[in-house]
Amino acid sequence: MKSPAYIAAHLRQVLINGASAPHSIEVQHFFKEEVQSRGWYTNELRKLAKRFRRVILNDAGVDYLVLVADQLFQGEVLEEKTLAVYLLQDSVGDLGEAEFKLLEKWLDRVSSWADHDALAYYLLGKLIAAEPRRAARVFVWAKSKNRWHRRAAAVSLIPGAGAKQFVPETRRLTEQLLADKDDMVQKGLGWLLRVSAKCNPKHTVPLLMSIRDRAPRLVLRTGCETLDAKTRSRVLAR
Repeated sequence: MKSPAYIAAHLRQVLINGASAPHSIEVQHFFKEEVQSRGWYTNELRKLAKRFRRVILNDAGVDYLVLVADQLFQGEVLEEKTLAVYLLQDSVGDLGEAEFKLLEKWLDRVSSWADHDALAYYLLGKLIAAEPRRAARVFVWAKSKNRWHRRAAAVSLIPGAGAKQFVPETRRLTEQLLADKDDMVQKGLGWLLRVSAKCNPKHTVPLLMSIRDRAPRLVLRTGCETLDAKTRSRVLAR
């Protein structure tokens, strides 16, 4: 077999060859930070990931696939990191504790909310939902000075929250992040509360009521989006 670095380099060249300069300019409009992009559309990138994932798994197995993805997520280009996540997304069930620890380290390589959310939601979030004891890590991330670690604390609980998991963890994390001034963290927390409110209003509405006088408006409004108009008005009333 060729080395994982060789395969990753080949995939980078594929991304370059299929680049769209006009769309890469459009992509930049979504970010405050400067983002390097090849201008790929999401559907096309998913098709590319599916094709190469099948070949790599057939020839070398999931451990090798993880190594290729790890090489890709070391880059600075948005599509390289997103492709890394897409390669592993459908193999989460085959990943274990070693892979979870590796993926946790990827948080240090995040440069924008796009590569962050793909990692935190599709990989870390699904692994936490599959093994709930891993949720303890979010409280460590929530204490970090790194905004992406703190955002990951919220976003990685969303898959589980959608399945009515992590009720006490959501409450505890909400209190921990409630005073955070970073808008990326506030949006992540609001997203978690929105999904929780939609899937488990019995527990989430009382939580929203308990924080309504202390929560940033962005967090509260986002958390209420899936509620009926009457309940939403009750929560938002000062």
